[in-house]
Amino acid sequence: MSTFIFNELNFDNHEQVVFVAEEKSGLRGIIAVHNTNLGPAMGGCRMWDYASEAVAVNDVLRLSRGMTYKNAVAGLPIGGGKSVIIGNPKAAKTPALFEAMGEALERLGGRYITAEDVGTSPADMAHIAAKTKYVAGLGASGDPSPFTALGCFVGAQAAVKHYLGRDSLEGLTVAVQGLGNVGYDYARRLHAAGAKLVVTDIDQAALERARVEFGAEVVATDAIYDVQADIYAPCALGATLNPATLSRLKAKIVAGAANNQLATAEVGELLRRKEILYVPDFVINAGGIIKVCYEYYDKPEADVEAHVREIGVTLAEIFKRADAESLPTSVVADKLAEARFKH
Repeated sequence: MSTFIFNELNFDNHEQVVFVAEEKSGLRGIIAVHNTNLGPAMGGCRMWDYASEAVAVNDVLRLSRGMTYKNAVAGLPIGGGKSVIIGNPKAAKTPALFEAMGEALERLGGRYITAEDVGTSPADMAHIAAKTKYVAGLGASGDPSPFTALGCFVGAQAAVKHYLGRDSLEGLTVAVQGLGNVGYDYARRLHAAGAKLVVTDIDQAALERARVEFGAEVVATDAIYDVQADIYAPCALGATLNPATLSRLKAKIVAGAANNQLATAEVGELLRRKEILYVPDFVINAGGIIKVCYEYYDKPEADVEAHVREIGVTLAEIFKRADAESLPTSVVADKLAEARFKH
């Protein structure tokens, strides 16, 4: 890494960045606490085979900042944080690795609470829980992905109503990029609502399943940007919205589950100029963290769905304000979050 943390691209006055290591288990991880004005930082623990330590640093900084904004807009009593473990999640997982991560969390004394994320599972969180109480998303009901998918579906409904003047998704075409746990459940909901699906993923089994169950059209990974669709739903990696893809994008609305969909902040304005309605990612995909927060604070599970459905109300407010002020929806969403956590 050629620079220190303060000079990293995604450093945003983070309160705390902690490097954690444990020789016996091979743990190499980073915990980033972005902001705790609204409460302890909460965000998932990602395990990924990063190309370098510098890439991991920028990822955890970017993701932790996003959690602050996500949690604030969702009206949750928590701040934003994230952790990453450097390693191949398909080959390097051991109970000892996650127990060591639990010990690292315990040393922070509750400033950061983790949960599952890309590359980790409720079973991994159980190993973390053996060493600390600062973890959520445990047991059979620990998977938050159905609630993330629900929030995305509600968000798509709000966008379609605002931009297309329709109360139904019947007959609309949705290009879904990524069929992981969230993307597949989102696709299921879209199919049930009568939408036509065009899908892509690197997982051939998931594609075949979607073709059989939903009658989805399968396209190559790079071809998804060229699909004539009403909605483009990025549900895999971030930064898929950039000048190169925007020149090809034919959708009217962007409404997907992926984090950090805009390659740069300027892309939000480019989308507005192209008259594509962007549904801010950290607003639409907040269903999972809402579920995790309710679980951690032992709030009634019956209230989770109602809170997730409020995502549609929040988005309607953002769309209306963006129109009135001639601003990108991404800027309006940022302002809404900052008004809640910056004090």
